[in-house]
Amino acid sequence: MAASYLIVGAGVFGVSTAYTLIRKYPNASVTIIDRDAFDAESRVAASWDWNKVVRADYDDIVYCRLALEAQDIFKSDPLYQPYFHESGIYWICRSDYAGQVLDNYKKLGRTADLQALDVNEARKLYGGIFADADYSGVKDVLVNRSSGWANAGDALVAVTRKCVELGVKYVVADIESLQFDTIGACTGVKTTKGDAHRAEKVILSTGAFTPRLLEQAAKASGKPDISAGDRIVAGGITTGMTTLDEKSYEKFAKMPVGVQGYTASTGPFIGSLPPTRDRELKWWGQKIFKNTQSILGKQISAPPSKPDYDQWKVPNKLKQDIAYANNVFYGKNGASWKMEKHRICWDAFTTSSDFIISPHTAAKGLYIATCGSFHGYKFFPVLGKYVVQMLEGELEPDLKEKWAWDRERPDPKDNPDWPRWEMEDLEDEKARL
Repeated sequence: MAASYLIVGAGVFGVSTAYTLIRKYPNASVTIIDRDAFDAESRVAASWDWNKVVRADYDDIVYCRLALEAQDIFKSDPLYQPYFHESGIYWICRSDYAGQVLDNYKKLGRTADLQALDVNEARKLYGGIFADADYSGVKDVLVNRSSGWANAGDALVAVTRKCVELGVKYVVADIESLQFDTIGACTGVKTTKGDAHRAEKVILSTGAFTPRLLEQAAKASGKPDISAGDRIVAGGITTGMTTLDEKSYEKFAKMPVGVQGYTASTGPFIGSLPPTRDRELKWWGQKIFKNTQSILGKQISAPPSKPDYDQWKVPNKLKQDIAYANNVFYGKNGASWKMEKHRICWDAFTTSSDFIISPHTAAKGLYIATCGSFHGYKFFPVLGKYVVQMLEGELEPDLKEKWAWDRERPDPKDNPDWPRWEMEDLEDEKARL
C-alpha cells in the first residue's frame, strides 16, 4: 500500500515538501491543505508576495551552503528560472558581516562576483542611487552581483500547479485541530467544518499559525506536550510599495537588492527590492512585532484572527516605518514618492532564526517543517529535500540538531530580527478603543 502524507500549509515549506515527495514516490498519496486557493489573488502565507530576496550571503555557513544549493536551482531549473532575477545585492554592513560572508564562500569553494568595498567606492555604484543612504556606523559595503530576487508568489503558484499535475491533491480548508488515535499518534486533522483528513504522516508547515494550531490541538486532545511552548513565536513585519514613474523606473530598473544591516542593539536589517514589471519598488520596515493574545488561557503571539490576518489593515506607525526605510536608502531621491500598497506579513520565528524541521517529540506521525523567520523563501527549491530526509531519518546530524523540535535555544537578545515590539503598541489610537 502506498504511503500517505498530509501537509498542512502551502507556503514554500509545504509545497517544496509535496513536490519532493510526489517526484520520489509517484504512487504515494500526498495532500496539501491550506486556507487559501494556491492561485488566490491574496493569501496569508509569508511565501506569497510580489517579490523576495534570493541570496546566499550568510554569516552562518550552514545557511550559506544551503542557499547556494537553492540558488543554483533558481538559476538553472526551468520550473524556477523564469522567476529569478540576478540583480545583485548591496549590503550596508555595520558589523563583520561582509568578511564572514567572503570567508564562507571561500570555505565552501564557491566563487561569485562578490566583494567588500569602502563606503566612498560603493556610493558610486549603480548610478549613485544609494549615494544618499544612511552610512552611519558602517564598516563596509558587501556587493554580490550573483545574488538577486524572485517573483515570489508567481514561483509559488508555478511549483504548486506542477505538484497538482503530478498527482498531489490540494484541499482548501481551515484547520481547527489535529486528530490522534488511542495511543496518542497523530492520524490527521479536523477542519473547522468538521471534515477529517487522515494520513500516516502529518507535516505542519503552518508558519505563523503554528503556535495557535498546536495550542488548540493540545487542548482538544488533552495532550499538553503538543503545545509549541516557547519554541515558536509568530511575528509580523510591514511591507510597502511605490509605483515609479517612467523616468524613475529607467534609473532604478537595474538596481540591486538593497540591505541596511544593523546589530541586535539597533534592530533588524531593512530591505529594498528592485521594481517589478509593474514598476513597483518595495521595502520592508524595521519593526518586527508580536501580537500576544489569550488563546485557551495562554498568552500566545498569533496573527489577527480574521481570515486574511487583517494583512491590508496597516496602522500609521507601521506606514511611517516604510517611509523611514525609504529615507535611509534613497534620501532626497525618494522624498516625493507616494507610499502605497502596504501589507503586514506574518511568519514563525525561533530565537536563533533557525528553521524547525523535525519530528514532534510528543506524537508519533506528527512532523514540523516551518519557522522561516522571514528568511526561508530563498531556500524554496531545496526545503523539500531536507524535510523528506527528516521524515525518513536521513538528515545530516548537524542539521538534525540545528532544526530539532527539542533543542537548547539561545536568548534572542543577540538576534537582530527577533520580534521586539507588540502590535497593540503600534496600532492607531482609534483601533484600540
